[in-house]
Amino acid sequence: MDGNGRWAKRRGLPRTAGHTEGEENLAALVRVAVTRNVGWLTVFGFSTENWVRPRTEVRHILGLHRRLFGRVEELNQLNVQVKWMGRPFDTPGARTPKYVQRAIRKAVADTAQNTGMVLTVAFDYGSRAELVQAALDARRDGEIVSESSISNHLYLPELPPVDVVVRTSGERRISNFMLWQIVGARVYFTERTWPEFGAAELDAALALAAS
Repeated sequence: MDGNGRWAKRRGLPRTAGHTEGEENLAALVRVAVTRNVGWLTVFGFSTENWVRPRTEVRHILGLHRRLFGRVEELNQLNVQVKWMGRPFDTPGARTPKYVQRAIRKAVADTAQNTGMVLTVAFDYGSRAELVQAALDARRDGEIVSESSISNHLYLPELPPVDVVVRTSGERRISNFMLWQIVGARVYFTERTWPEFGAAELDAALALAAS
């Protein structure tokens, strides 16, 4: 979800305002995706690399994620099930604060019975870290490290292969996001920043996935 800072800068606003607008837009896009019968929506909320950002910006983003995971009432009304993937809280290097951990656990538990769209938020997530952990877990379980054993030990092995990757704000690259799962996926590029990404853009991305 790129471009929150650029969206704010163009309007003479602080970067934090862009992140706030981005969080609101994510909530709006979840509502739209439900009406489009999207089965799985996975968003890159906060990467393992994002911790190097200025401390005030990181604190603001953490607060927004706590609020995002706190939208349980609306998510239940939409029949959306929440999942999370990222570095396990008890592993070396994991940095998710306790208050965000509590919000994540509560959102996952409180929406577990919903049967509609699965919204997965990747927080403190990096695909390289995920793949290293999968290989370590396979070896720990006495398995040969192979395609199947890595697939079975991903953070959320139940996630289906990705149909389409969306890159906003003019970014023309693949980031450290679901590198194992996006093999063969279409990539939808748009110049719009994430706060500007609306229903029409989502429809265009879905059309690409279906082509």
